Amino acid sequence: MKLLNFTIIKLTCCLITGIVISYLQPIPLSVSLCAIGMLLLCLFLCLLIAKKQFIKTIWFGLTAFVLVVFVGILTTTFHDEKNNSKHYTNFIINNDTVSTVTFRIRGILKPGYYNDKYVIDIIKIKNIDVTGKLLLNVKKDGTQNRLRVDDILIGEILFKPLSPALNPYQFDYKSYLEKQYIYGQILTSRNALFKVDSKSRSLFGIASDIRTYINGKLKPYPFKLDELAIINALLLGQRQDVSKAIYTNYTDAGAIHILAVSGLHVGILLLILSFTFKPIEHYKHGKRIKTVIIVTFLWCFALITGLSASVIRAVTMFSIIAIAMHLKRPTNIYNTLAISIFVILLFKPLFLFDVGFQLSYLAVFAIVIIDPILYALWHPRLWVIDKLWHTLTVTVSAQLGIIPISLFYFHQFPGLFFITNLVIIPFLGIILGFGLLIMLLASINLLPTILAQTYGHVIGLMNRFTGWVSRQDTFLLKDLPFNSLYVITSFMMIIAIVKLLKKRSYINLKALLIAILCFQCAMLYTAYTKPSNQFIIFHKNRYTLLGIIERDTIVVAHNFDSITRKNNNIIKDFTLGSHIRNIKEDTLRPVYILHHKKLLVVDSLGVYNVNSFQPEYVLLRQSPKINLNRLIDSIAPKYIIADGSNYKSYIKQWEAICKKKKFPFHQTGKQGAFIIDY
Repeated sequence: MKLLNFTIIKLTCCLITGIVISYLQPIPLSVSLCAIGMLLLCLFLCLLIAKKQFIKTIWFGLTAFVLVVFVGILTTTFHDEKNNSKHYTNFIINNDTVSTVTFRIRGILKPGYYNDKYVIDIIKIKNIDVTGKLLLNVKKDGTQNRLRVDDILIGEILFKPLSPALNPYQFDYKSYLEKQYIYGQILTSRNALFKVDSKSRSLFGIASDIRTYINGKLKPYPFKLDELAIINALLLGQRQDVSKAIYTNYTDAGAIHILAVSGLHVGILLLILSFTFKPIEHYKHGKRIKTVIIVTFLWCFALITGLSASVIRAVTMFSIIAIAMHLKRPTNIYNTLAISIFVILLFKPLFLFDVGFQLSYLAVFAIVIIDPILYALWHPRLWVIDKLWHTLTVTVSAQLGIIPISLFYFHQFPGLFFITNLVIIPFLGIILGFGLLIMLLASINLLPTILAQTYGHVIGLMNRFTGWVSRQDTFLLKDLPFNSLYVITSFMMIIAIVKLLKKRSYINLKALLIAILCFQCAMLYTAYTKPSNQFIIFHKNRYTLLGIIERDTIVVAHNFDSITRKNNNIIKDFTLGSHIRNIKEDTLRPVYILHHKKLLVVDSLGVYNVNSFQPEYVLLRQSPKINLNRLIDSIAPKYIIADGSNYKSYIKQWEAICKKKKFPFHQTGKQGAFIIDY
């Protein structure tokens, strides 16, 4: 089946193209509106000409596709909250300004080591009505309760910019938040905030209250903390309380999708709702009423679970299926998926860059396309064997669809994923249905303790099984470097293999060989362009971290203690991103000779002797007490670099001196890692 024969799929591709264009190169709103107006006029003229001549022309289709591209551009620009004149960024002179701010708690995030984290909606700045979202960090205080969704607070707030990724190939939390239209953050304490009495409730607040109510009813029962956390993740879409150890176990076992409410969960809910409300069909307009009730319940479930990208995708798709079932029209799964993508991106364009959104759709497309081919390879006679075989083919199909992008984001592959899914997936429907019953009975105070204990034991058994699978390190492939070129060429190979399995022909075989050749070219290009002969001063708070790259090896020097060394991922992220295989360690040196370039390291002793050579670069580390003016005048280097091991007061002083002298100064805490090519 040729997917591009479906018009809605072509239009969805055009919409995605427009979103990508607008994201990479923002286009003014006025330009987008003018272009859409002109294209609508052209589309109308093409329609009139086609009707008059009674023939189809290519111009109508081309105009329609270009129009949808500009719709994608427009919706991305329109949803960017910074384009709103009342956005808070238009009222902040600089990020160091203290202002009286009124805000509402919008969402609760997973807490950090020292702070509770929230997403907030700004309401007022100095009595001026504003809009926009911020990240709120509140210092942990065991004496006070955590804030709740819809709480309105006032405080003297210091706005802080989001910290960008300061080292190469490091996860960019700033970019991640900006895709959610969060452009700043606040760091404060609970005592500095004054709570305002307010009876207004938002849908997010009502959903949070429902989750809190359900949790309050479940806590008196003998559930362990990890069991209750998994129940929250499975049924309420809240993974904040899942411990790092349990989360890692599910990830390494290839079962992390079980903890993310997605199509499987929503599909089971749809079946339950269809069965529950089937008696309504016997009444007049019963089927229509049943469809409205089911779709309403699905979206209420999506709201309660937090409206994540995977939930919205699943609920949108199954809402379309439910409506099609009511209309008694055959549903084409490709059209259904394309419509759901189109609708979601029209209202949430930056969902396109959400990892969960990408993984969920790729998995579904792969299951729809690949599973029938794999399932047809064997037809077991026994019903149990047939179901297990189908579970295996579905699991393998989904993994084939997400392997390239999963390796790109996570750099690991769980080799025993099929065992985990063969054991858990057949019982997941029962687990979810049983869980919904547990929550319902607990909510109305009718849950028997023995039933709660049984369910807790089942969840505990699932946790222990995934823990056992995750400990089989031999089958867990970790630290696999995989770049965007590998992703593209890998998908080319997967598509070519699928086409060859569907139809064995010379053309399809040739396409597979070309795809393999493209992948090999990507490997050669990556090997040719990987960094070499570089000296890198990484940023690490309170420490010094240096790296010297020669060919396929990085020599690392640092002053980490044992705990910092164990938890540090800077070098690991860099080697994965740059495809460097070998890591060696060395001690920190006072001088580095980099071919014709020289670097002098001045540490806390502040002692340096440059009579024998003239360094081009000077690295200041561990807050040396030196006269920087004298150092610059005596050495005259090209750059002064200060890493993360220095006191901030010292760095400010050095920066002021260099600014006065108009001398190049690089602070890794602001400008990121400093790279010297030699």
